[in-house]
Amino acid sequence: MTDARHVTAIMLAYGAEPYLHDAVAAVLDSEGVTVELVLVDNGCTTDAVTTLPADPRVHVVTPERNLGFTGGVDLGASRATAPVLVLVNSDAIVEPGAVRALAEALDEPATGLVSGLVTLGEDPDVVNSVGNPVHVLGLSWAGHMGDPAEAHATPTDIPSVTGALMAARTSTWSELGGFPPEYFAYLEDLELSWRTWQRGLRVRYVPTARAVHHYEFSRSPLKMYLVERNRLLFLATCYSGRLLALLALPLLAFEVAITAVAVAQGWGRQKVAGWRWVLGHLRWVRARRREVQAARLVPDRELAHLLSTRFDPAQFPLPPGGGLLQAVLAGWWRAARRLL
Repeated sequence: MTDARHVTAIMLAYGAEPYLHDAVAAVLDSEGVTVELVLVDNGCTTDAVTTLPADPRVHVVTPERNLGFTGGVDLGASRATAPVLVLVNSDAIVEPGAVRALAEALDEPATGLVSGLVTLGEDPDVVNSVGNPVHVLGLSWAGHMGDPAEAHATPTDIPSVTGALMAARTSTWSELGGFPPEYFAYLEDLELSWRTWQRGLRVRYVPTARAVHHYEFSRSPLKMYLVERNRLLFLATCYSGRLLALLALPLLAFEVAITAVAVAQGWGRQKVAGWRWVLGHLRWVRARRREVQAARLVPDRELAHLLSTRFDPAQFPLPPGGGLLQAVLAGWWRAARRLL
């Protein structure tokens, strides 16, 4: 059984961090656990870190440069002393029982990752994420955002955790190798979740682990560069060769479509820069693919039910005729699944 009495929480600080003090205090006030907090200062631009109340449970780590979300979390995890790791965003305020609920959910040996009920700061009764979907084309987004929180009161398996509030046994994190630092930010929670499923472990949603997230949706050119580049890295390293072959035509069609969208929205250069990064790091991509595929225990045909063909219209507005294209993709995927 996991020792749910001892937990290492990891939090990153970057930019102004207006909610950092509240986020840290909420973690430290967690009930039913002994918690230490590793706070990685990845480039806080205010005094939010230096003015935190002194507390022996808080350990501040300051790398020489911004390591991104992936590198920062990996660094924090390397300083953990507890059997359970809990990741909490610096703008997420956990409820008193949230950390314990995540830790207790990991007492089930078949569970590898767990994620909580994250609600919106402006309306805590509305969902920000209850775990994230995984689209067959390698996309992911905040799952069920905008739903009433009360509609998601049942624990369930999910395709992917949300990095805003998640947990793993420290041993599982180590076995999986944590987040790939090359991702820097975005889709790292998807990548880790998929590899967890590939190892034969479940990814679970825990509704009793709640946090209010002061979430701001954005689509900056840098974000879109990282999201699109990391989507390609996820596909190239985590999908089997057979799955990639079966999805080759839809993937190519989507690549053309998303490039057109990028040009129209003003981040075409960033899209091209993502291709350049992938092509310039093919040696790493090949090595990473060999590592991921060699470690998997579960074939893609047993994971196909986790993949979705539907876009969330609130986060991925479809162009005119998009509904028909989505239906075609769904039909293609039904046929492809039979051949896995």
